[in-house]
Amino acid sequence: MKKLINQTPDRTFKVFLGLLPFVLLIVLYMVSSDARLEVNPNDKLLPSLRQIGDGLSRMALEPSKRTGDYVFWQDTASSLTRLGLGVLIAAAIGLFVGVITGALPLFTAWVSPLLTVVSLIPPLAILPILFIVFGLGELSKVVLIAIGITPFIARDIQRRTQEIPPEQLVKAQTLGANTSQILMRVVLPQILPKLIDAVRLSLGAGWLFLIAAEAVASTDGLGYRIFLVRRYMAMDVILPYVAWITVLAFFIDQGLKHLNKTLFPWNERA
Repeated sequence: MKKLINQTPDRTFKVFLGLLPFVLLIVLYMVSSDARLEVNPNDKLLPSLRQIGDGLSRMALEPSKRTGDYVFWQDTASSLTRLGLGVLIAAAIGLFVGVITGALPLFTAWVSPLLTVVSLIPPLAILPILFIVFGLGELSKVVLIAIGITPFIARDIQRRTQEIPPEQLVKAQTLGANTSQILMRVVLPQILPKLIDAVRLSLGAGWLFLIAAEAVASTDGLGYRIFLVRRYMAMDVILPYVAWITVLAFFIDQGLKHLNKTLFPWNERA
């Protein structure tokens, strides 16, 4: 008999084990919901799956009487736009700062202490400052996401850059490469797949900052809608929105993973 540490599930059993926790959670929710609704049919804390479906249908398939928009899809588009812009800005700045501070010791000594201090500042603590400086529009929300995850990406890229074998840099210099050529042709190709990995790891924080910003000052967005309907205890809307955010985050993560495999197959093998 194999020891537990040596047992590896086949593909079918692996899928079964992966789905099992979700099935158990759904069953547990249904049992709990039925129990509460049996005691109090007007209970709003744990709506039935039918009530959740009705709430989602109302938000996604019926146009708003006030604006004529399909609220669910409008919220999704607004949130994804803000998140995408914030992450792109953070990735660009993080890549530049990380490569420069990781590859050039002079800049490491100069910028690294500042980068460390900035990474320790809670981004949500400066949210009021961002609203004062940039206003309550889209810019402040994008800036919050960028500020929140840029230090993480930059420090991760810095560490990955410093892990590049020094022999590669020496060989490039032996062949006559200058500093910019080393950065562009030796360092950057090896760091780009690490950048995608860093973005994947930072997306959780990005969603947190997005929803926090939308909850404080916004007129649409997934986070705005959740905090708007909470005052009515509309769990039939809140739960689908939370589940939808989870689904979006999962598919974005898997999309980046597939992009990494497609663009940099050698990194996966390594």
